[in-house]
Amino acid sequence: MQNLLVTGGAGFIGSNFVRYVLEAHPSYTVVNLDKLTYAGNLENLEDIAGHPQYHFVKGDICDQGLVESIVKQHRIDSIMNFAAESHVDRSILGTAPFIQTNILGTHVLLEVAKDHSVPRFLQVSTDEVYGSAPATLKFTEESLLTPSSPYASSKASADLLALSYFRTFGIPVVISRCSNNYGPYQFPEKLIPLMISNAVNNLPLPVYGDGLQIRDWIHVRDHCTALDLVLHSGTPGEIYNISAEDERKNLSVVRLILKKMGKPESLISFVADRPGHDRRYAISAARTREELGWSPRTSFDEGLGSTIDWYIKNQAWWENVRSGEYKEYYRRMYEER
Repeated sequence: MQNLLVTGGAGFIGSNFVRYVLEAHPSYTVVNLDKLTYAGNLENLEDIAGHPQYHFVKGDICDQGLVESIVKQHRIDSIMNFAAESHVDRSILGTAPFIQTNILGTHVLLEVAKDHSVPRFLQVSTDEVYGSAPATLKFTEESLLTPSSPYASSKASADLLALSYFRTFGIPVVISRCSNNYGPYQFPEKLIPLMISNAVNNLPLPVYGDGLQIRDWIHVRDHCTALDLVLHSGTPGEIYNISAEDERKNLSVVRLILKKMGKPESLISFVADRPGHDRRYAISAARTREELGWSPRTSFDEGLGSTIDWYIKNQAWWENVRSGEYKEYYRRMYEER
């Protein structure tokens, strides 16, 4: 696997993976195809823009002709699909972009992989496809899919479509499903960067409902190391859960952020809960650990501290991405609740 097409490589997880794979595999060529919607930002990869093994193409994964030309021109032997509309709240405000990109876009990529016999296809998915986990259960790769939001449903649909291409056409598809990521370059609509950026400016920290929803956290760098293993060693037709198995209540995370930043808990502002809000996410990464020999290396305390430091040092980056569109979204999601 020397020529890698990464879709959505200007987003949070995609950009971290692009940077990681160029470090880990210096001989690889990486082509980044990204539409540069609100969460896709070339500033995320400014430091490697001139790398001789890196190529950026602005475009839509739904453009089959464009995808085919990239695959042929660069002799792509692996496709990693990060491209997705990814925020649950936005999928509640409007579902159409999620259907278009997450399902129809995945279909285009699979068709190109089939028509051009691409040797490897990694569909990067989410633990949200499993829905809310009971108090004592961790979902495995065999668990039923019971997605709650339009976002999660679109990702579950894409996963099933990808598996069907493996079973019907023999496309060497592998699927990864990861828990909540955090780390540098995450768009500030997500919980951790939202709380950090608001705390920097002494603004209210909006917490949904009672804040006791449980999420399973992993640093994005650990996610990248797992994806590297899944890409190279995962069995076609299989699914690999990726998780540090570190469950924390949202409110506890917010309080820890404030503590590390020396800010008062009086900044916490409880707002009306999100419709259909899953109470707990929890997945087992036993298969990934045992079959691929992976394990996370970053503790939550260490990773959160370095993430806070990154956002404080890179305030210009997140101030730039908090555009007028973001401010309108923020008003609708939090200030009107």
